[in-house]
Amino acid sequence: MLKLIIGNRAYSSWSLRGWLALKQSALPFETVLIPMDTPEWVDGSAKTLMPSGKVPTLWDGDIAVWDSLAIIDWLADHLRTARISRGHFWPHDPAARAFARSMCAEMHSGYAALRAGCSMNLKRDYPGYVPTPEVAADIARIDALWTEARTRFHSIDDAHDGPFLFGTLSAADIMFAPVVTRFKTYGIALSETSAAYVAEMLSHPWMIEWTDAAKAETYPFNRDYFEQHGGVDGGVPA
Repeated sequence: MLKLIIGNRAYSSWSLRGWLALKQSALPFETVLIPMDTPEWVDGSAKTLMPSGKVPTLWDGDIAVWDSLAIIDWLADHLRTARISRGHFWPHDPAARAFARSMCAEMHSGYAALRAGCSMNLKRDYPGYVPTPEVAADIARIDALWTEARTRFHSIDDAHDGPFLFGTLSAADIMFAPVVTRFKTYGIALSETSAAYVAEMLSHPWMIEWTDAAKAETYPFNRDYFEQHGGVDGGVPA
């Protein structure tokens, strides 16, 4: 059975992506959570199953695949090689697939201001949050991409007739899922199209399952201290 190593569900955005990818594949897998911010995490002794020292890591037998985007591609290749039709990851239409891959790559490497200013937190909400100009620019870019995906590629064929970025749930939705939670956590105002998309994603059974488990976590984590005392260095929660 496949084994996925994750960190705290409440805070680990990359773990969410890896887990959603496994759910999308419909392959059986085991989830192993390693609490972050423990002495064992800091000294590295808890990371023996993580070649990069980070989560998520997927183990397929004795083969390790780390990084969420690599996990998506590994699973897509596995399903294609096995000729399994379930577990759709990429749009079939070439233009839609190119757009989806570009969006995922941009999410993977970009939006530094959003990551720093609006970290993932499934335990609290910040309805009065005011984004910096840099964070606002990231938000506007993401809103524009989501709107283009929904309007340009929606219903180009039966596979795209659905409520997600390219119709049915795909790698693009998986890669942007933590951003969806951030926009809810920080009360971010979005266009009508993007707001509707956020609502669809948050109501998906897998997102509900992950969020409920995250809220039930009781692992000690320094972020709790920082947020109760005005954020890191008294600023915006990290």
